[in-house]
Amino acid sequence: MNATPACAQREHATAQETAPDVLFRVVNRVAIVTLNRPAALNALSHAMVRELAVLLERVRSDDSIVALVLEGAGPKGFCAGGDVRALYQLARANERDGAHGWQQFFVDEYRLDYALHTFAKPLVALLDGVTMGGGMGLGQAAALRVATTRTKIAMPETRIGLLPDVGATHFLSKMPPEMALYVGLTGAMLTGADAVHCHLADACVPGEWLDGYEARLAGAQWKDEAGHVLAALREVFVAPCHEADEGKLAAFAPLIARHFERRANVGQIVASLHADLEREHTESERAWLEATLEALTHYSPTMLEVTREALLRGRQMTLAECFRMELGIVGRSIEEGDFCEGVRAHLVDKDRKPRWAPATLPEVRAERVQHFLASPWRAEAHPLADLGA
Repeated sequence: MNATPACAQREHATAQETAPDVLFRVVNRVAIVTLNRPAALNALSHAMVRELAVLLERVRSDDSIVALVLEGAGPKGFCAGGDVRALYQLARANERDGAHGWQQFFVDEYRLDYALHTFAKPLVALLDGVTMGGGMGLGQAAALRVATTRTKIAMPETRIGLLPDVGATHFLSKMPPEMALYVGLTGAMLTGADAVHCHLADACVPGEWLDGYEARLAGAQWKDEAGHVLAALREVFVAPCHEADEGKLAAFAPLIARHFERRANVGQIVASLHADLEREHTESERAWLEATLEALTHYSPTMLEVTREALLRGRQMTLAECFRMELGIVGRSIEEGDFCEGVRAHLVDKDRKPRWAPATLPEVRAERVQHFLASPWRAEAHPLADLGA
């Protein structure tokens, strides 16, 4: 007897609830790891981070596997980032230390990201749909980063009193400094085409092209020559003869270069934007100026200035040094900064009225910025001291 539609829906919902949050399978010698929390846009829990680390080691040590593909379940997102609500609850309960404390989440996440960045086998990340925060930490480690026409990329951490972390102080440095500051400070939402323009993706393909990738992968041929596996993977994932548009961001490059000058602090950037609004502009330019001002005058003043300094410092650091710097800043943001208030205002109470401390950019003292950037640990005691050794 066939199940009724209502019964079928309940069975489907139950199956989703009991399915693992991380799925693993092998197709034609390629491991496919799927983040499987589609209802949460595949946001990363601590358990998922640990499971991903185990699977990465499994793939690394299996000589029959030639490559790894990271994807998100469902059509809406690759990964919306870390489970910020869970971290907020831990922070409110003062549960920093121990295997399940908030600090260990970041330590394990950064170790996973570093392991992906330094993974010896070709890694493909399918940045389809929402790809933010922790999702960027995973995806930017890939040798082949495939965005789509459905991609929505952002590093929106300053909005909730944090900084763009998960290696962002390193991977944003692939852009010109002005563009990196714009993307990192404002949390601007980027399309797949924008991501290619900003060097945050290697290709942008129609979303439908990825929907059928497994059949193409099953028919791929692998050779032993160096570089051939990655080239063959490009043929599977990058649509032939697809000309992606340039995206909207490229049109604003002159404005970004003008206002996000690396020698200007965030207060000076805001003053520059205000002055520019007094001039004649096209409708799209005026909308960009207003949206950029909105972000820089409503996000955490402390973390805007700290983020600016961290992004500039990161351009002179190794990947491991960037992760160590970010961990210290994140810790201070949670324990003595704006993180809990930002999450409360935007994700818990949703009143959209965070009470930042201090409340405005002019009140942020240089000493406070330097305090956030100073490591809480001696070098040998840092939880990530061995990274890159």
